Amino acid sequence: MNKLSFLLVLLGAILWGTTGTAQHFAPGEAHPVAVGTMRLAVGGTVLFMIGLMTKKVASIEWPVKAILLAACAMAAYQPLFFSAVATTGVAIGTVVAIGSAPLITGLIEWIVYRKRPIRQWWIATSLSILGCILLFATQGTIELDPMGFILALGAGLAFSTYTLVNKDIVKKVAPEMAVAVVFTIAAIILSPLLFVFDVSWVTELNGLLVVLQLGIVATAVAYLLFVKGLMGIPASTAVTLSLAEPLTAALLGVAIVGEVLTLWASLGVFLIFAGLAVLIYTPKKAVLKRSA
Repeated sequence: MNKLSFLLVLLGAILWGTTGTAQHFAPGEAHPVAVGTMRLAVGGTVLFMIGLMTKKVASIEWPVKAILLAACAMAAYQPLFFSAVATTGVAIGTVVAIGSAPLITGLIEWIVYRKRPIRQWWIATSLSILGCILLFATQGTIELDPMGFILALGAGLAFSTYTLVNKDIVKKVAPEMAVAVVFTIAAIILSPLLFVFDVSWVTELNGLLVVLQLGIVATAVAYLLFVKGLMGIPASTAVTLSLAEPLTAALLGVAIVGEVLTLWASLGVFLIFAGLAVLIYTPKKAVLKRSA
């Protein structure tokens, strides 16, 4: 069961990794925050339809406070991450936001939930974060802006909060509806931003296709897989597995966009692979003991 959970989370992260490549084909005037809001709205709508077709809506005891907290965390992640990247550059912003999330999640589980991460998690997380640093170290200008650093940490905290709270939500609500409701509320929270940014690009064919791909594949399907997998493994393990996202993005950039990996970036790819392998091949007894 745990191996299946590992696989589901990993597949979800791989689908997240298609986001950057998809946005590459979006119209030039498409602002990332507007794209993020649109993908949440489309993803939430699709999951609601799935819930209605599978009759997952009836007889649900909604954990309102947890759902609102998860929605606020998901809504906060979008502007925090993109603002961090804009302020302190792609390299620092991405590494701090993505790399801090596993550490924050592990520390919260340890301090708040009294669940100390196992040794394999520390090894896997260290290898994967180092891999992310090497992967992004050659992208853009490296300049550490204090405000950008704080925004990136905020993005990491937002994703950690979403994951931890969702683990409790899916104990009461079907994964399809949990993701649907959270993402719909998050989209509503972010909707005022659509009046700030130009969204006319959605009427163009490539703009519409990008939004559909991001909403259906990289959001609805990806987060559904992630949440289903989250039911069987610790939140800290799931967040570390989500580092497959930048790995997928880098490989797709080479294969589709025509980007070139430097020697250091290639080493980063290898280290992320190594970190994920350590987690996937963690002895079952260790995971069960950790999840108890």
